[in-house]
Amino acid sequence: MVRALLLAFLFCAQAHAATPQPPAVLGKSWLLADLSSGQILAAEKPNERFEPASLTKLMTAYLVFAALRDRKLSLESRVNVSERAWKAPGSRMFIEPRRPVTVEELIRGVVVQSGNDAGIALAEVVAGAEEAFVRVMNREAERLGMRGTRYMNASGLPDPQHYTTAHDLYLLTTALIRDFPAEYAQYYSQKEHRYNNISQPNRNRLLWLDPSVDGVKTGHTEAAGYCLVASSRRAGRRLLSVLLGSTSESARARESQKLLNWGFQFFDSVKLYGAGEAVKSLEVWKGTTDAVRVGVKGDLFVTVPKGEADKLKAELVSQQPLVAPLASGQRVGTLRVSLEGKPYGEYPLVALEQVGQAGLLGRAWDTLRLWAR
Repeated sequence: MVRALLLAFLFCAQAHAATPQPPAVLGKSWLLADLSSGQILAAEKPNERFEPASLTKLMTAYLVFAALRDRKLSLESRVNVSERAWKAPGSRMFIEPRRPVTVEELIRGVVVQSGNDAGIALAEVVAGAEEAFVRVMNREAERLGMRGTRYMNASGLPDPQHYTTAHDLYLLTTALIRDFPAEYAQYYSQKEHRYNNISQPNRNRLLWLDPSVDGVKTGHTEAAGYCLVASSRRAGRRLLSVLLGSTSESARARESQKLLNWGFQFFDSVKLYGAGEAVKSLEVWKGTTDAVRVGVKGDLFVTVPKGEADKLKAELVSQQPLVAPLASGQRVGTLRVSLEGKPYGEYPLVALEQVGQAGLLGRAWDTLRLWAR
């Protein structure tokens, strides 16, 4: 039996009638998302496959950060530069054979200078060879749900079998910011890096144009066009734009800025519940207590058009009977959120406390009560 408990959330906001229409964007594919709620606000061809160019290095950096976290590497580790890395075509940080370079310098070379040589060198130090690293990249893409992505190298050099989608880049960048917030903050807002007596600026122009932008990565080849994944944080709220196949370096910055400004201007992020906050108490059978508090594991935000927050409603649906034992954190229901009567999202509800199993008599009594029902 399913028990539905209707709850209404009322929030003060200005009236606003229509769902905002996204701006016209100069690019082959694009997406705008609110990372506080995990909602995609607008998109154009988000699942169409395109060449990622140097946006590939988002995955390269993600795996390097994971290796550092797992203590397989250290920032101070010195890397011998292979001939393959040294001779990498395209953008470079200008590493050289017989001149070892630290892992941290290579990270800055990948993130700030977008060096193909640095990407290959990091792949070799993590996995022994770039080919082995690419296998790890594809396994990680699969784990993250990047179903439209296939990697053939660690740098983003052109290959007909090397592709991704705007949606997959959203998933990857979300994971990068979520799983490695300190590393993201340390490297992705850096405007310039100097190595081998050569200073190179970060190609993400928005770092200079918008103080709220703190990353993330550019990419460009003839086939891919001009690409940019950009993140902006304003008043505690983070938006992420993905733009593929724009026409110039200035256009990708301008169009990304347009998307970010539109998202902040026309949408609000509403906090429904905090982590561990009780949504409701549900009846429990055959337990040491007759009720359990249920809520969400993490802060629950919903992004809505400005002025529409007071039209949000939520329905709690739990599977009944709810029978002990229950573990803290065990899923026990779903919160279905609607906006003006239309489905808007579903979120898992968990038990906020443990409920042990009752004794023999208690269980027998509840068995009879359930039978009587």
